[in-house]
Amino acid sequence: MRRRTFAASLGAAAVATTAVPAMAHAKTSGHCEDAYTWRTAVINGGGYVPGIVFNETEADVIYARTDIGGMYRWQEPTQTWKPLLDWVGADQWGYTGVVSVATDPVETSRVYAAVGTYTNDWDPNNGAVLYSDDYGDTWGVAELPFKQGGNMPGRGMGERLAVDPADNAVVYLGTPNGNGLWRSTDHGRNWAEVEAFPNPGNFVQDPNNPYSDDNQGVIWVEFDQAGRIFVGVADPADPLYVSEDRGQTWAPVPGAAAIGSADGNKTIPKQAAIDHVNGHLFIVTSWDPGPYNGGPASGDGGAVWRLDLADGTWTDITPAYNPAGRIPGFGGITVDRQRPGTLMAATQNNWGPDEVLFRSTDSGATWETSWDLVAGADGSQQRTDRFTMDASGSEWLTFGNSDQGTQYAVKHGWMIDALSIDPFNSDRIMWGTGATIWGTEQLTAWDAQGPLVGEDGAGNPVALPVERFTVAVRAEGVEETSIQDIAALGGTVVSAVGDLGGFVQNDLGKAGKQIRNPDWSSGRSVDFAALNPSIVVGTGDVHGDVDGHVAVSVDRGATWLTTARVEGVAKDGNGGTVAVSADGSVIVWSPGNGTTAPVYSTDLGQTWKPVEGLPAGAKVRADRVRASRWYAYFAGVFYTSGDGARKFADTGATGLPPEGDVDFRAVPGKRGHLWLAGGNTPDEVDPVYGMWRSTDGGATWKRVRDFDTADAVGFGKSRGRGYPAIYASAKSGGQAGIWRSTDEGRSWQRINDDANQWAWTGKAISGDPQVYGRVYIATNGRGMIYGDIAD
Repeated sequence: MRRRTFAASLGAAAVATTAVPAMAHAKTSGHCEDAYTWRTAVINGGGYVPGIVFNETEADVIYARTDIGGMYRWQEPTQTWKPLLDWVGADQWGYTGVVSVATDPVETSRVYAAVGTYTNDWDPNNGAVLYSDDYGDTWGVAELPFKQGGNMPGRGMGERLAVDPADNAVVYLGTPNGNGLWRSTDHGRNWAEVEAFPNPGNFVQDPNNPYSDDNQGVIWVEFDQAGRIFVGVADPADPLYVSEDRGQTWAPVPGAAAIGSADGNKTIPKQAAIDHVNGHLFIVTSWDPGPYNGGPASGDGGAVWRLDLADGTWTDITPAYNPAGRIPGFGGITVDRQRPGTLMAATQNNWGPDEVLFRSTDSGATWETSWDLVAGADGSQQRTDRFTMDASGSEWLTFGNSDQGTQYAVKHGWMIDALSIDPFNSDRIMWGTGATIWGTEQLTAWDAQGPLVGEDGAGNPVALPVERFTVAVRAEGVEETSIQDIAALGGTVVSAVGDLGGFVQNDLGKAGKQIRNPDWSSGRSVDFAALNPSIVVGTGDVHGDVDGHVAVSVDRGATWLTTARVEGVAKDGNGGTVAVSADGSVIVWSPGNGTTAPVYSTDLGQTWKPVEGLPAGAKVRADRVRASRWYAYFAGVFYTSGDGARKFADTGATGLPPEGDVDFRAVPGKRGHLWLAGGNTPDEVDPVYGMWRSTDGGATWKRVRDFDTADAVGFGKSRGRGYPAIYASAKSGGQAGIWRSTDEGRSWQRINDDANQWAWTGKAISGDPQVYGRVYIATNGRGMIYGDIAD
């Protein structure tokens, strides 16, 4: 095998993540530069947290990794998380998908992150290992010659990164897609493949699907106290290897093939944990890499195994009982360092009525469940629980539901791969879900509760009383939503949010109210009537088959009305875009299915009529001053309407991007003023990509030459009484950033700095109509960022 080596990239110098003003200009404005303070609008979580890693030799050093939103460090004094990868810029946006984290047990300030969001062509760049010597405050970058999948199937397995406690300069990395096991001998600066490692894995979930056709590869690395290195591989027939000579030679672990099936279903070793005192290696398996699928068609889809490290004996310690029936597969596993023999495991995608946390205090010989069911005399089932779920601060975690029998509105979670007991505190556990982080500091109360179910005098099963402890949200500071659109009303901000629908926030320091009517799986677009901001509209992909895609509020988002469905528009993936006239009398919706032309309504969406003159997929906006004036764009053609969106006509404008993701916005208080951003990417044939403006209702356009490329444009309060401040997510002179103009676009100032880039910010941007200088930025995984001029 040819040896593959590489050096850290030239950009491997430490990158500061503290807020240091570092401004750049497209043109000098003549005004003093404004330093900005940046914050994140609070939702608390909102996305998948597949890994939580505690340092085992320094208390309270804890890291959480996310699939698209970067990485965080726990701050014990405030009980909050600090983002560590906000410095990642647009050109390397894939670095915000974190595949694995390793925290050094010897020099505890050292930490590593394996990054890269997609292994397919969705991410144009290869992956990397980030290394830090100061708990993640600054980072270096070691580029890899292959891709990694922080947002691919299997991202909750691992950890794929591990530091050798006998020589902490040595760090291992397991990789997907046949790339094998890699090793650094200089604290992550340089990497090379471990040529002696014999098995790169072979498990592929679905070879016919470009998203789930990865060979899951080398999954995790663990060290025992004898210095042996154990490596889990996605190969059901040969899933575990060991080295007894510090990684020079490797051999399959005898008997390990037994863990490669559960009830006849092929399984892979998703995670492992070692009890050093008792000499046990624990492994959880699952029938697929997760995190989405339920169990296989029949039988159990996973197991828990124990390997005695002294004599090599394997024991199947899978819990014999799951209150929800068969086990779909397992997610996370963790051991208690303070109480040898105590371990916990979580089911994965036990969709109804809830996931189950299993706990054993005798090395897996017996297990207790976090909840159980008891059949009543009338045949109904009663649920009994060990703990109460407290969603305070994240009330949206009900997702608009209420408790229905055994199905609780607030669940233990789903997609539970991150499951970690604090190695210094047996009472503290945290686990990550597809939406948040849960935790408690009362975990050992479980052991005093006894069984949840017993028998009455007649031998019938009954729920036994237990004193419940409390599990609460531990996601404060983690903001991992993908913002699709922003409507800043002034004092109220409405956002369309991927996976969560949307939020209405009057206080950006609180999660606010989730838009639940209609029930959006993902929000796509929001708008408000410029002359009557009490009227707000939004659209999204809907769950059910009754409600329309469009939602309407007449009280600034306090309450929402559902609208009628449009025939031929399916619920999933078709939210499209929505706009409302300046006076709120007309709503235009352009479905996202690409086959249905825009429709308009004059009765708040109760009925819809087809718009004349526009193709399917056209984006439509309302003039912010004249209620009758509307605009639309599609494939390089610009349209206008003067009759309240009933009929549109081509303006004949030329020079606009004929393809690519393009958006445009109308300027508040300025009739006929429009700004347009977007186009096709520079690596395509004949790229047209940038920013244009029109002052005559779209009849003619002038390119804004300051920008090489541009993705989003929006407006906020002017500096005085002049033209509104203009904000853009764009690139000028090769510098991507957030730009502001206070003089109608004659000059621009970059208002963010290299420490605050948030990867890709091109979906939407808006200023505030009442607060000069405030800007709201949509990110793809770091929530809604907002900035104010620093005092």
